[in-house]
Amino acid sequence: MHKQAKRNRAKKGVLLALSFLVATCNIGLVHAQSAEEKGLAIAKERKQRDIGWSDSEADTSMILRSPSSGETERKMRVKSLEVKTDGDKGLTIFDQPLDVKGTAFLNFSHAIEPDDQWMYLPKLKRVKRIQSKNKSGPFMGSEFAFEDMSSFEIEKFSFKYLRDEPCNNLQCFVVEQVPTDENSGYSKTIVWLDKDEYRPFKVEFYDRKGSLLKVLTMHDYQLFLDKYWRPMRLSMVNKQNGKSTDLITHSLQFNTGLTDNDFDKDSLMRAR
Repeated sequence: MHKQAKRNRAKKGVLLALSFLVATCNIGLVHAQSAEEKGLAIAKERKQRDIGWSDSEADTSMILRSPSSGETERKMRVKSLEVKTDGDKGLTIFDQPLDVKGTAFLNFSHAIEPDDQWMYLPKLKRVKRIQSKNKSGPFMGSEFAFEDMSSFEIEKFSFKYLRDEPCNNLQCFVVEQVPTDENSGYSKTIVWLDKDEYRPFKVEFYDRKGSLLKVLTMHDYQLFLDKYWRPMRLSMVNKQNGKSTDLITHSLQFNTGLTDNDFDKDSLMRAR
């Protein structure tokens, strides 16, 4: 009987130890699933799925709509270069109409430092640098800001997972992004990404006072190189002034042979 009691006490001790280990593991699991960590994990997966595309060229249209002045269309070419050690580079060249023909915008996105941005103004025949404090201003009179033209870089935000909910007949993550740049025009953005491909379908932009400023929706996603999803239409609606801007991609090609030489300040003045 004495030996049996000792065995029972030993078994009880083992069960208590196992219960403690399970409880400890559960605490760790709950901690790993904190809203901030889950938001960051979703952002990292989104970024990881868009690595390796190299470069691209697109023919696009910008449609500006205003309740007072109607609709205006601009045609432009967009060149992009993937930079694996930093943010990506982009060059936008306006071809039509005549009042903007030859205008070119060069953007060097950075993960940590403020982006470098320049605009070539053909009427003045000079290159103008966009100051960091002015990046919340409108890009070419559109509802897109200069900072919206930058590539998505994880270091530019702190993240927080909010919830799951349906969007575009899919199940989506909803993630809050707070800019780390003090010169950002936004206090936060809320992003809807589908849970299968991590494609953003909707973004809400909140101004510095915390009020809803703009809503961006992505449409007509197409798959390129069997890996990279791109929306062929972006629609930005300003909820405060009633204006909107669509960016429509008519054609898009990857691996066209672009290099760093195609994205320097001299390329702005050479752009035709």
